[in-house]
Amino acid sequence: MTEPTFRIEEDKGASTLRLFGRLVTKSLGKVEADFAQATTRSTTFRIDLSEIDALDTGGAWLIADLASRLEASGVEVEYSKASAAHLQLIKIVAASRPDQTGIEDLPRGLLPWLAGIGEKTAEIGRLILSLMSFMGETLVVLARTMFRPSRWRHAALVNQMEEVGFNAIPIVVLMSFLIGVVLAFQGASQLRQFGAEIFVVDLIAISVLRELGILLTAIIVAGRSGSAFTASIGSMKVREELDAMRTLGLDPIEVLVLPRVLALVIMLPILGFIANIAGLFGGALMSWIELGVSPGMFMTRLQENTDIWHLIIGMIKAPVFAAIIGTVACWQAMQVRGSADSVGRHTTTSVVQSIFLVIAVDALFSVFFAELGL
Repeated sequence: MTEPTFRIEEDKGASTLRLFGRLVTKSLGKVEADFAQATTRSTTFRIDLSEIDALDTGGAWLIADLASRLEASGVEVEYSKASAAHLQLIKIVAASRPDQTGIEDLPRGLLPWLAGIGEKTAEIGRLILSLMSFMGETLVVLARTMFRPSRWRHAALVNQMEEVGFNAIPIVVLMSFLIGVVLAFQGASQLRQFGAEIFVVDLIAISVLRELGILLTAIIVAGRSGSAFTASIGSMKVREELDAMRTLGLDPIEVLVLPRVLALVIMLPILGFIANIAGLFGGALMSWIELGVSPGMFMTRLQENTDIWHLIIGMIKAPVFAAIIGTVACWQAMQVRGSADSVGRHTTTSVVQSIFLVIAVDALFSVFFAELGL
């Protein structure tokens, strides 16, 4: 007999498993499923190996796994009529079994790959719908609050304005100043080759006022304030404080989300303007040091050749960026589920998604204003 088979015999409170044939890896598929379902009501389970023609590590693993499962349920397992070699192999394999269950490898091939793409696409669609729903709910609460001024939480709004605006001024000024310095230095290195050093003023003004000033400020605010929004509200959700608010008849969106989003919408344009001033100052200072462009000449060139629309375009972007950062941060906080690890993961996701959306919307703004000729 070459194909592996087995049968279980019940006898006076003891069960005996008799194995026949070649119990090797190549042919285990014929008995593996039946082994997995093998059970007994007896307190003693004997495994008879006398009729086995061959046994390798695969077969030993099958026997050891069955014995381990039965012992875990309180059944005493014995080996009878087993050769010393077979018994030794089973003991070695049993001692090598891992303590933890392994993770099943994902299916491979074209169809599983396509299925994975479909699942990811569907998940992204669900996330977009969830975000849009949250934005709509926030707008409804905002509209409802506008017609009932008594529901405005002025203290919370002012506190958030201080936290996201006033306290962020030092890092925004430093970042923008250094960006202006870098732009002037790199621009001078390139323009000097063509004798066009004076155009470094135009380079700095347009880059800072139109794009870099507000974009980098939004990125800093997303990392600084957006992450704080997600962490604070997410921690409150883990501690079930949001449920307590609802029990008291308070709307978490009105109490927690609205002040934060409005504070960002109000303060980000101000931070962006401050960033523009700091960037121009850094560029002017480096132009003076590197190119000998005096502050007076810099200001004259700035006034004569820089259209006011560059500043206006940057300021138009600011409230949109602020709304995106605040909404995404608070929405991610609402997705937190049950643990500090979830708070950390959603905080990271909040920052990544906010920065991605800000850059994507900035690109759309660039195309839009280019089509308008601005």
